[in-house]
Amino acid sequence: MKHLLKYYKPYTLAMVSILLLLFAQVSAELALPRFMAEIIDKGIVPGNMPVIYATGLVMLVVSLIGVLCAAAVSYFSSCVASGASKEIRRALFENVTSFTNVEFDLFSTASLITRSTNDVQVLQNTSVMIFRMACYAPIMGIGALIGAYTTSPKLSWTILIGILGILVIMSFMLLVTMPKFKIVQRMVDKLNLIMGERLNGVLVIRSFNRETDEEKRFDQANEDLTKLNTFVNRAFSFMMPGLMLIMNLSAVLIVWAGSNLINMGQLQIGSMLAFIQYSMSVIMSFLFISMMFVMIPRALVSAQRIGEVIHTKSAITDSPACSQPNPSPVISQGMVEFRHVSFRYPGSEENVLSDISFVANPGETTALIGSTGSGKSTIINLIPRFYDVTSGEIFIDGKDIRTLPLRELRGQIGYVPQRAVLFSGTVSSNLRFGKPEASAEELATAAKTAQALEFINDKPDGFETPISQGGTNVSGGQRQRLSIARALAINPKILIFDDSFSALDFKTDAALRKALKENKKEATLLIVAQRINTILHAEQILVIEDGIIVGKGTHGELLAGCSVYREIARSQLSETELVEEEVSTNE
Repeated sequence: MKHLLKYYKPYTLAMVSILLLLFAQVSAELALPRFMAEIIDKGIVPGNMPVIYATGLVMLVVSLIGVLCAAAVSYFSSCVASGASKEIRRALFENVTSFTNVEFDLFSTASLITRSTNDVQVLQNTSVMIFRMACYAPIMGIGALIGAYTTSPKLSWTILIGILGILVIMSFMLLVTMPKFKIVQRMVDKLNLIMGERLNGVLVIRSFNRETDEEKRFDQANEDLTKLNTFVNRAFSFMMPGLMLIMNLSAVLIVWAGSNLINMGQLQIGSMLAFIQYSMSVIMSFLFISMMFVMIPRALVSAQRIGEVIHTKSAITDSPACSQPNPSPVISQGMVEFRHVSFRYPGSEENVLSDISFVANPGETTALIGSTGSGKSTIINLIPRFYDVTSGEIFIDGKDIRTLPLRELRGQIGYVPQRAVLFSGTVSSNLRFGKPEASAEELATAAKTAQALEFINDKPDGFETPISQGGTNVSGGQRQRLSIARALAINPKILIFDDSFSALDFKTDAALRKALKENKKEATLLIVAQRINTILHAEQILVIEDGIIVGKGTHGELLAGCSVYREIARSQLSETELVEEEVSTNE
């Protein structure tokens, strides 16, 4: 929990105020037993009504002060705990958004959600209890011990017996429940994982008639979590009656011992009642402290899980040179060059890419084609530094991309992933995702180029049409075109399409490529494609096979000189189309 203390530092003044208010609250509460003893011994026993009224009025004022202090402590405690938790959640979110796939492999999505919600909530609740109980209990306990001892030193041994009984019960509780807290959090992670998979794959589950099996899988995880929580709650349910029994037995013991002292004239009735109240305060203080010893371990588990995420730094960061001011734009043209690039995934022993070298020039289209798993997407994912190369270099306009600020590098790359992702909001908010200040004309131009303007205008609200989470209220082709329009809206120097035309029909595909050629003449286009028709007219086609470039050239050149490309072409084009292409190449 030490590494999270910095999030509480801005609230130092509020925490000091809490301590001062606690001192005032405890002082008021500890004063009441003495006033009560005075009313009994000096007012009720001799029948002195003025003393009863005067002392009673003082008790009323002191009680009001204690209540006001307690309310203020609760208010400030809630402010500090919720404020610090807000900053912790923000730190978690900011750090997670900087993660690369390397870091996401360390934490599952379900676990990250649990750590950002459930674990932070546990920490917040414990923080409130620490301010209200852990700080209150020692002050009250010490003050009550002093008050009890000064009231009757001969009865102090009764308090010690009660404290020992509480410590025995709490030690047993810690030994039984402590190991279960980590298991509970891991089970919550597992439950969230199953729930997330079920929600994301609900159509697949239905299509394969696996609803019953998935329900059993969820029920099993739910049952395991329920059993463990039930065990912990049952343990706590035995704790409270045991502690209350000790308190009541302590009160009986004090009355028995105090009555003997009263008979011997060594103690007054009011003093004995005051001693009982002080002893109950001491025992309650130890009870609060013991409860905190049960709650804090769980909070420490949550704090450790939160700290693991916050202190996990992205493997891809800006170089120190990026902090130096640079008045000139880092990317002016967008020429991309790979020089002997090799790459392997973390933990893997074999390269996914080996000795990749090519140049993608501005104003030209560079296409990548190959079999599934050949490494096409991995190549283009290296350009915006979603991964860093294992060896070799990637240059943009002659500059190693590892020396460029990530924000500026990615700000000049329009990236369209294989799976189109839209965010809840409107069409315009999604298109402005990379450029919030984009004008309506820029959005319309981007949508027109992406062949999305027509279906947007057909909707009653146009660009203000609501988009549900994940874009589930639009078709796959519409979602893909909006994703392409979003990339075009930032007017990037480099455009990357990772198999982004697969959801489009041939007519829309051809119209989109024609519009790109006309409106993005100066941009560097890199296209990963599965369809030959998509890349027929590319200035450069790279044929990837097992992470190696086995062919490079135009469509015609590859038909004549690359067997792998010819095989792909034969699987997609008719013999007539192949002959026509070969004739046009020879001419």
